[in-house]
Amino acid sequence: MLSEVSDQEITEPEADRGDAFLAAALRGEATTLKRASWLAAVGESIWPVQAYVLASAIGAMVGGADTTQDLWTPALVFAALALVRTVLGAAASRLAFLGAERVKSRLRQRLVERLGQWSPLDGHKPDSGEAAALFGESIEALDPYLVRYGPARLRATIEPLFVLALVLSQSWAAALILLFTGPLIPVFMALIGSRARAASEAQMVEILSINRYLADRLSGLADIKLLGAVDTAGAQFSSQAMGVKRATMAVLRVAFLSSAVLELFAAVGVALVAVYVGFSLLGMLHFGTYSAPLTFQTGLFVLMLSPEFYAPLRGFAAAYHDRASATAAAGALERAFGSDFVAIPTDPDRSAAADDAATGVQIRNLGFRHTTELPRVLDGFDLEIAPGEWVALTGPSGVGKTTLLSLIAGLGAPEEGEIAFPSPSKDRPATARPRIAWLPQHPFFFRGTIRQNLTLGRGGITDAEIGSALELAQAARLVASLPRGLSTMLGEGGTGVSGGEAQRLAIARAALAKAGLVIADEPTAHLDPATAEAVRGGLARLAAGRTLIVATHDPVLAAAMAREVVMTATGKARP
Repeated sequence: MLSEVSDQEITEPEADRGDAFLAAALRGEATTLKRASWLAAVGESIWPVQAYVLASAIGAMVGGADTTQDLWTPALVFAALALVRTVLGAAASRLAFLGAERVKSRLRQRLVERLGQWSPLDGHKPDSGEAAALFGESIEALDPYLVRYGPARLRATIEPLFVLALVLSQSWAAALILLFTGPLIPVFMALIGSRARAASEAQMVEILSINRYLADRLSGLADIKLLGAVDTAGAQFSSQAMGVKRATMAVLRVAFLSSAVLELFAAVGVALVAVYVGFSLLGMLHFGTYSAPLTFQTGLFVLMLSPEFYAPLRGFAAAYHDRASATAAAGALERAFGSDFVAIPTDPDRSAAADDAATGVQIRNLGFRHTTELPRVLDGFDLEIAPGEWVALTGPSGVGKTTLLSLIAGLGAPEEGEIAFPSPSKDRPATARPRIAWLPQHPFFFRGTIRQNLTLGRGGITDAEIGSALELAQAARLVASLPRGLSTMLGEGGTGVSGGEAQRLAIARAALAKAGLVIADEPTAHLDPATAEAVRGGLARLAAGRTLIVATHDPVLAAAMAREVVMTATGKARP
């Protein structure tokens, strides 16, 4: 809840990390965004020229000029300047938009790459709800900052000085009014800056929290309903939603309050200039100019310039809220993925090729723990498996069998020690992954056809090869019995097939991978005897001529292996 997120939790070092992260993210598009800022600034600087033309034309009308002849030239000049200003503004907006889209696209690509590289064994990785929020809300929150902040900052730096110089050339009194009222805006903006950033940080915390909560509860919705906890879950979600509401309203309160005060300062400044010009034209004030009294044309020109002195400052104040939101979003990305997130390398296993030659495995002094708070699951573990050997990993639950298989498959990095594949080439798990077929205890199937789930998008796999793989896994009859065969749609998570059918389809999928090392985690767990026998037969046919490592509590499956390695609670192995 927002009440639980105090200002002290939003520390300045975290804000500094957000700024550094933003700077790194913008590095590739800095030139484009600067060009957009300059185009916008040049376009807006045309208005003082337009104001002079307009003031001259109106002054001429007041002086009795012929509107059909003497005003055509000012009108055409004003229209031409307006067209140039519009074109420059459109070009600046387009450049800023394209640069922002490229920055966001690159960040999303890096996010997908990092999530793909993240080890499932890492206890500190973001969950699916948090990752979805970072992918959506956090990156999208950068858009207003990318598009508006640069131009607003440049305008606030250049345009007020330019306008002040023009006003000073006409009336030193009006220039003094602008000079004394203008600094109130950046001073107030500096005062509210820290509060705006803290409110944005708190809002981002609440958004990540509710996304995480919603994703977790949706994944366990069936259990929640069956255990009668729907009302409790609903009440907790409502409480989370109220936290997001309070955090969002806190951000809006700061934004609206600051905007109201800034508009007040600007209105007071313009009003003071208007009072000075009005009383001067009425002959009640006789100071503020350098020689002749203030004329109607000069007074109108100064009056039209005055709002433009405050407009860039007000725009920059509004853009500062965009920067606070972007810094909060960047800080969330940095905390979740690290400071090197914007420059992570490409996954090295993409260039590796599948190879069905039997692969040996050498494990030396392996140590691993899921988080620093937990004890080691593996400690000084040694194991050598010859090419083509079938090995069963047995032992009580919790001794690290699944963890060891995951490390061999390259789904995580050991804390110490090494895993090597000496045959057919010396590789590490990350680069050898295409030569490894992975059979988890609970195979995952995407929402799609059986063909799509078997091929996983790999091209060049024919229906004949799929049929052979299904025959090997004893799943051909299952697929043939379905009305649409390989085109039958499966629900998310494999809805539509039983546990045993899912295991046989997973064996067929592994057969299509043509890998030299087969890793299986409890492939016969929770299956009836007949289905378990079918799975054991399919696994044996899959592993023929290949290396097979299987973690199991099934004594029949363990007996079919050439060697059994009993793992103990000390993280060691006993042959």
